[in-house]
Amino acid sequence: MPRNPDHTREQLFTAAVEEFSEHGFAGARIDRLCQRAGVNKERLYANFGTKRSLFESVLAAKLAEALDQARVRGTGAAAAAAFAGDYFDACRRAPEVPRLVAWEALELKDPVVLDERRERAMHKISELQVALPKMSPQQVEDLFLTVVGLCHTWFTHGNLARIIAGDDTEHDRRRAVIASLTAAMC
Repeated sequence: MPRNPDHTREQLFTAAVEEFSEHGFAGARIDRLCQRAGVNKERLYANFGTKRSLFESVLAAKLAEALDQARVRGTGAAAAAAFAGDYFDACRRAPEVPRLVAWEALELKDPVVLDERRERAMHKISELQVALPKMSPQQVEDLFLTVVGLCHTWFTHGNLARIIAGDDTEHDRRRAVIASLTAAMC
């Protein structure tokens, strides 16, 4: 059967998302990742170069996907709340996003793919600035960071919810809390 490079790359990427989100960068094992993907190491290195470049590709793509799902629509507090709700939903659909970001912060000295990620974040912040004209650019940046941080926390600190509330599955309620807190900041 002939090789399909796109399929192989997709298999590796999917396996890497799982491996890195479960074990972090340092704990991820290339052998295990390749076994998950059903490909040999040579294909991984031919497609991505290094373990680090694979991690960078995964993190950048998954974050971009999550941010793209968080639309800014309307104006004022309602726009901010909608953005927060959308981003929470994106994290709920892909809880590996906050996990990957947490692993990056815990294990790597510097953020990966910094320029690309900063550019995407600044684009979303610019959209929010248009929707929130009464807020200063710094306030909008702080709002954005707060929303992203809160959303990530729900999916990386599930034990806190189990300890405090006895349950970590009340996603609709938590989404509403993040949206209302975000609206109140405006």
